[in-house]
Amino acid sequence: MRTEETLRPSLGCRLFDSCAKYWYRFSSNKLSVFGVVLFLIIILVAAFAPLIAPYPGHAKPFVDFKNANQPPTLQHLFGTDRVGRDIFSRVLFGYRFSLLMAVIVLGISVPFGVTIGLVAGYYKGSWIDTLLMRFTDIFLSVPPLLLALMITAVLKPNLINSMIAITAMWWPLHARLLYGLSSSLSDEYFVVAEQVSGVRGRHILFVEILPNCIGPILTKITLDVGWVILMGATLSFVGLGVQPPKPGLGTMVSAGAKDLPGVWWATVFPALAIVLVVLSCNLIGDGLHDVFAVEEV
Repeated sequence: MRTEETLRPSLGCRLFDSCAKYWYRFSSNKLSVFGVVLFLIIILVAAFAPLIAPYPGHAKPFVDFKNANQPPTLQHLFGTDRVGRDIFSRVLFGYRFSLLMAVIVLGISVPFGVTIGLVAGYYKGSWIDTLLMRFTDIFLSVPPLLLALMITAVLKPNLINSMIAITAMWWPLHARLLYGLSSSLSDEYFVVAEQVSGVRGRHILFVEILPNCIGPILTKITLDVGWVILMGATLSFVGLGVQPPKPGLGTMVSAGAKDLPGVWWATVFPALAIVLVVLSCNLIGDGLHDVFAVEEV
């Protein structure tokens, strides 16, 4: 005879059912599915850029003045720049720098900001709340782009320092988001019940409150990927990000802008590459917002 324990669905089955439920809700938004497909394509072309790019050597120091400023052809799909480098190949490698920046910046700023906001919200009204949120407000008081420009202007302009600059301006946004969520959830009955039972604050923070914030966090992370890439391209555009001859998308747009409107392809195609990745992230974020909004209802 089967016992109640054997009839209970296994953890794997429950996990599969939950994933299937979320995917069903997400897939009902066709634009969000398109965003997922587009973003996966971008990741794949970035990962396999050395194999896909017709001229992988053009992502390194390379000069071919004989083929400089050539318009788009079958030989050069996006044309060539002012020193004869294939723009299509450089765009594929440029995605690598953009995605790397998004992963590192969010990989540092999200855990730090979430922890700050989570703790401050739970201990709202105490000296911990005051200390942490006034520290956060110092960073929020400076316009984000201005803060990033100041940091990269002081440091040596390169990819690493631009990541540091964007991380410094990004974590307060997650801290402020989690502060609002944590402060409201700390008054819920299930949290109060844990407090009355004598459960430690660390357990309440990371086991009771944090899982209920996953939806907004994932939605914001997805939207932030596009915005971080856009911010990195902005720093590169003004010469404070990825430095030539490395193929940063913002650097390519800046270099091509000097030859407008004649050599339009040198600016338009790298700019479109930025638009595509930002668009895909925003479409995915909209789908996740709809999924978790239904879950909250």
